[in-house]
Amino acid sequence: MELQLFPKDYEPLLDQKQTEKAIKLVKDTFERELSGELRLSRITSPLFVPKDSGINDDLNGVERPVGFEVGNLGNRKMEVVQSLAKWKRMALADHGFFANTGIYTDMNAIRPDDKIDPIHSIYVDQWDWERVMDGSQRNLEFLKTVVRGIYKALKRTEFLVSENYGCLDPFLPEDIMFLESETLLSMYPDFTPKQREAAAAKQYGAVFIIGIGHDLSNGEPHDLRAPDYDDWSTPNSDGCFGLNGDIIVWDPVLNDSLELSSMGIRVDKDALLRQLKIRSQEARTSLYWHKRLLAGEFPQTIGGGIGQSRICMLILKKAHIGEVQASVWPDWMYAQARKAGSFLM
Repeated sequence: MELQLFPKDYEPLLDQKQTEKAIKLVKDTFERELSGELRLSRITSPLFVPKDSGINDDLNGVERPVGFEVGNLGNRKMEVVQSLAKWKRMALADHGFFANTGIYTDMNAIRPDDKIDPIHSIYVDQWDWERVMDGSQRNLEFLKTVVRGIYKALKRTEFLVSENYGCLDPFLPEDIMFLESETLLSMYPDFTPKQREAAAAKQYGAVFIIGIGHDLSNGEPHDLRAPDYDDWSTPNSDGCFGLNGDIIVWDPVLNDSLELSSMGIRVDKDALLRQLKIRSQEARTSLYWHKRLLAGEFPQTIGGGIGQSRICMLILKKAHIGEVQASVWPDWMYAQARKAGSFLM
């Protein structure tokens, strides 16, 4: 059954040529604002990494990475990155970055198991970023400080784009609200995690859901996280678990919540061993990346990914991610877009 993808009476505020120019403006502006706010330097990142090196991100632990063999390397198996969560931390160590500085890069991935709908496609483009921190910053307040910095960059981008396109009025709230995933469960005990996010985003406009990966009081996590990048098992100052979370906003065009970023303080040695044990994946300690972390070769860091196309569709007030990124779509989606006066790339 075909779903109704475009809101009733939806009309794009920018035509296709304007949209292409506006996409570049959004991306250039946000990169500049994010880099300045968090003191991040741009670096070049890989599109693929060796299979079984432990470098690739396993995301929720169920997604299949795209793989291929390199003939001139004895058919060595490679994987297209799913994100650069682990690679970035290794890069910070290898390039000698110091505390309170970091890196960002363009990450392009193919995730064939992702849904195809107005906010998902099999092509993923995001800013992957990572910043060195010291042990004293391994706490919830530091996490919140960094989240506020990212939100400031988003707000400034929204304003500067609106200055160039008068039809794109700013709408995001001045501040972002912080909510523990356990608190969210107590607020909406009969809702699914997605429904809880939507309710909170609609109420506050922009929220950061803290603690994603550890089981809540109902015996289920708010969402899954791999055991070896974010720290989701350390008790924080509020007595809940997790030093990570998601930035979620209310999208008035979609009339729904929109996740923009997954991020957090990364695992240290203790958190890595604890989370591998929780997930019964202790065998990963023999992998190249994990051995380097356990040997103390990596700095403590905070980092995450920020969806490029999602920020573009939010600020440009688009109803479908295909209006701001090139991917593949079912024929019926193209047909619905044409009826809505839109264009899917």
